[in-house]
Amino acid sequence: MRIDRTLEGSQPCFSFEFFPPKTDDGVNALLETARTLRALEPGFVSVTYGAGGSTRARTIDVAKRMKRELDLEVMAHVTCVGHTRDELRAVFDEIADSGIENVLALRGDPPRGSDAFVPTEGGFRYASELIEMLRAEFQFSVGAAAYPETHPEAVSAEDDLRNTQRKVAAGARFLITQLFFDNDRYFRFVERARSAGIDVPITPGIMPITNYEQIARMTKMCGATVPAPLLLELERRVGDAQAVTDLGVAYCALQCADLLARGAPGIHFYTLNRSTATRAVVSALAAARAAVTV
Repeated sequence: MRIDRTLEGSQPCFSFEFFPPKTDDGVNALLETARTLRALEPGFVSVTYGAGGSTRARTIDVAKRMKRELDLEVMAHVTCVGHTRDELRAVFDEIADSGIENVLALRGDPPRGSDAFVPTEGGFRYASELIEMLRAEFQFSVGAAAYPETHPEAVSAEDDLRNTQRKVAAGARFLITQLFFDNDRYFRFVERARSAGIDVPITPGIMPITNYEQIARMTKMCGATVPAPLLLELERRVGDAQAVTDLGVAYCALQCADLLARGAPGIHFYTLNRSTATRAVVSALAAARAAVTV
């Protein structure tokens, strides 16, 4: 089913994001993780695309296997990096032929070792150009990225919002945000987007914290901030991995409950190919809903 239609439903849409492992054994382990999370009845799952298209073959293979073997609704990520227009058309033909109806269209990060994005000759410079091609030549439900705390390369929040407008005008039917930990930043972004005429669903992207060093690296890379009170509690638990995970899962459950209570259309979980933390958060949300109806 097309994700834009799923997001029109009255129930929150939970979705899970995975990245393609480098080995066949890793792929098999990931499929087991996805099978475990399938019991939570996600609206869809997504499979990322490495910098420079470095995981192109595995992205498509994993997406196809999740669709075929697990009967999951799948969204394949595709980036502009390292591909000409014709190469991208071939990628989308293969995705469409596999029965996958959903694509997340991204400009993509520069390949490792590069400081700036350089468009491939014969390729695209912006995600909005990729989305325009998809709208003109294919029948996918197309999503795009949004940044509550502004894309790291944007010169201003206003410039970043204009770029989001271009992606929606080009044909993006829903947006998924970069990870964040302060819900007010998400709701302020949604308010600004609505004021700018962006009317598509904006799903918050959320990551349960399970490792202090890992989240420090990731937030530095993507520009997300950790609220000071949460950071202080994490620092108090440095050296106790389980305590960090327990805090991260508890915070994530409260964060997601607040997002849903205030009108978010669902939650997109950045799983890091693990199921335990995400299962705990979704189970806590289900328990909270059940308690309300008792």
